[in-house]
Amino acid sequence: MTFNISAVKTSSNGAWQGDNPLNFAFPLLIIQTALIIAVSRSLAVLFKPLRQPKVIAEIVGGILLGPSALGRNTTYMDRIFPTWSMPILESVASIGLLFFLFLVGLELDLSSIRRSGKRAFGIAVAGITLPFLGGVGVAFAIRNTLYTDADRPGYAEFLVFMGVALSITAFPVLARILAELKLLTTQIGETAMAAAAFNDVAAWILLALAVALAGNGEGGGEKKSPLVSLWVLLSGVGFVVFMLVVIRPGMKWVAKRGSLENGVVRETYVCLTLAGVMVSGFATDLIGIHSIFGAFVFGLTIPKDGEFGQRLIERIEDFVSGLLLPLYFATSGLKTDVAKIRGALSWGMLGLVVVTACVGKIVGTFAVAVMVKVPAREALTLGFLMNTKGLVELIVLNIGKEKKVLNDETFAILVLMALFTTFITTPTVMAIYKPARGTHRKLKDLSASEDSTKEELRILACLHGPANVSSLISVIESIRTTKMLQLKLFVMHLMELTERSSSIIMVQKARKNGFPFVQRYRHGECHSSVIGGFQAYRQLGRVAVRPITAVSPLHTMHEDICHMAETKRVTMIILPFHKRWNVGHSHSHHHNHQDGGDGNIPENVGHGWRLVNQRVLKNAPCSVAVLVDRGLGSIEAQSSNNDGSNVVERVCVIFFGGPDDREALELAGRMAEHPVVKVTVIRFLVRETLRSNAVTLRPAPSKCKEKNYAFLTTNVDPEKEKEFDEGALEDFKIKWKEMVEYKEKESNNIIEETLSIGQSQDFDLIVVGRGRLPSAEVATLAERQAEHPELGPIGDVLASSINHIVPSILVVQQHNKAHVEEMTVSKIVNESSLSINGDTNV
Repeated sequence: MTFNISAVKTSSNGAWQGDNPLNFAFPLLIIQTALIIAVSRSLAVLFKPLRQPKVIAEIVGGILLGPSALGRNTTYMDRIFPTWSMPILESVASIGLLFFLFLVGLELDLSSIRRSGKRAFGIAVAGITLPFLGGVGVAFAIRNTLYTDADRPGYAEFLVFMGVALSITAFPVLARILAELKLLTTQIGETAMAAAAFNDVAAWILLALAVALAGNGEGGGEKKSPLVSLWVLLSGVGFVVFMLVVIRPGMKWVAKRGSLENGVVRETYVCLTLAGVMVSGFATDLIGIHSIFGAFVFGLTIPKDGEFGQRLIERIEDFVSGLLLPLYFATSGLKTDVAKIRGALSWGMLGLVVVTACVGKIVGTFAVAVMVKVPAREALTLGFLMNTKGLVELIVLNIGKEKKVLNDETFAILVLMALFTTFITTPTVMAIYKPARGTHRKLKDLSASEDSTKEELRILACLHGPANVSSLISVIESIRTTKMLQLKLFVMHLMELTERSSSIIMVQKARKNGFPFVQRYRHGECHSSVIGGFQAYRQLGRVAVRPITAVSPLHTMHEDICHMAETKRVTMIILPFHKRWNVGHSHSHHHNHQDGGDGNIPENVGHGWRLVNQRVLKNAPCSVAVLVDRGLGSIEAQSSNNDGSNVVERVCVIFFGGPDDREALELAGRMAEHPVVKVTVIRFLVRETLRSNAVTLRPAPSKCKEKNYAFLTTNVDPEKEKEFDEGALEDFKIKWKEMVEYKEKESNNIIEETLSIGQSQDFDLIVVGRGRLPSAEVATLAERQAEHPELGPIGDVLASSINHIVPSILVVQQHNKAHVEEMTVSKIVNESSLSINGDTNV
């Protein structure tokens, strides 16, 4: 059906009045958008196991919907993607593109490019020059074979377009690939990011040049005066200078004024900035470069430090990258007709383009990287990383097609090349570059060191944000004895990396602070308050503090934590529990929260963080402690201390027996050395009735892992365990006799006894073992339904929000010597030996 574009109406009167919504612009746009998003999201899920960036799914989705696959059915094409609807779809997609490039500009921190120095600069130059020259060579071949005399574009613009298409590196895609591969915080990631950022800027400049040369001539028919191109270029340079000299200081002022006012960014300034994006886009379009260039340069003018940029991104990125941007890539796919690549010659050209692009990029980068003394394997990895094309590449290609520089066939060849080079990045990098992750070394357990007074104690404390700082400092301060024992503390700020652009800004901020160690900290940033707290603490005490920032997707965060613990030879990892009670209670008004008031409603940072803790407990190369914080080290608690120091004064250790409890006891011994800390050890004795009938635990049905406790599947000799327990207690008593209060209890109901300790106001902190090799007493609790199984039976009772527990809880797990599996257990049967009978009868 032929349509006169001027006769296209926006909205229909509805099916009842005989209108087909698909003949009207807006309803059709809705259908197209929904279809594109459904297809690209489904593909993204399929590609996820291959660790492919989302842009791959979006382009492939467009190709499938377009003339290459589904579009072979002409009825479908005429109905869903008729020619008259394409300008409308592309206009909406271009708005997305405009704002996306504004975000890219915001993400690019020019100062970090300057800082990363000559090394990255050299690598970037080589990574552009060689493929660019290769592209020029290929351009001659393609121009002579795939174009007829009539539609041949001018030499200059075609050469520049081909050069840019082959030499570009997509900064946003690269950042996500690096994060996926855990390379963001490494030296190689740092170099790749800086080189890619430089590469991006150079590519945009070249692109502006290419567009200026192409002008708006339809094909290579008429020759325009070269003066026109010169004017376009000069105006472009003038525009950039104006933006950086006049607008940048203006945006600094706006960012300062528009930052935080009662925690809210002023609406006026956000609107002003968004309008600025549009105006800048219009200005460059007016000059004759592409409108996206203006948006990109405007993004560069916005200050990177402070809240304003972050808030801007939060406001617009979901809408832009979730909804509008997929439309842009899908339209690229819709324009790609693989069927246009006909005959051996065309396919040969495709092969030539792919090989030239890869070889140029990889060889160029590799050569220079080796020259600047990067090890060969890392240099090769860098080459593959810099070969990431993706987003920016497609933008170049679409502009080329718009300006009639690229015909359908060349366009299809280049789109396939971009897809291929991006697709191979992740698998090849994973194959070449496996950072040395040593085998899980058995670090000296706290209890194993011979002369513990000379031993340097290394602790890795993890935190989610400023809320965890005071409680962690309190615990560390209590462990930091006043004897000569040196404490080395690594503070790891955990930040979640998502698909969003703001997480790239987060990475930039962390990098600005000097990855992987945060040396310089600025005001107004979340982790500066985190680091600031610890810096102040370091100056007060004899503690070496090393702050680290881990930016990583939640499902692989535990790898970062365990890897850091391993490389730094840490003795214990302290993790924050995923819930914290926001109670600032001093000793005087503990009871305010007893009645289930506000104090008993915990803040929950989310299930994802809970899974991180569970995975660390499972894979850690050293002992682990989980801190359930109920207002430890809060201002009120400090003010009631005589010396105002941030230290836990009254610690209770509940001891049942088993390796985890012994580790908890060892930790309490460290605390007992501190002059201010009063340690009480309460030992529960095994009742006679239980002693004669030891407990056998059976494996729980696997489906209820979340509701049952996990115990270790090792065969234990109860007598030997008992000997170890007695030995540990004896040593403890001999060593700390004067300083520690020691009580023994024989209890009829462990849960009640434990709760009464927790509900009393006698302690600030209760230390318990996780109890994975439980004493007979604790084993009887296996049939309880678990709320937080990762804390073990006793820790779970004390961490429950319904039990009105006052003190904070520290749950300690000793590192297993053998790599033993845990098994969820339930059901108790009385038999004569203590073991866990799995199916294999271990």
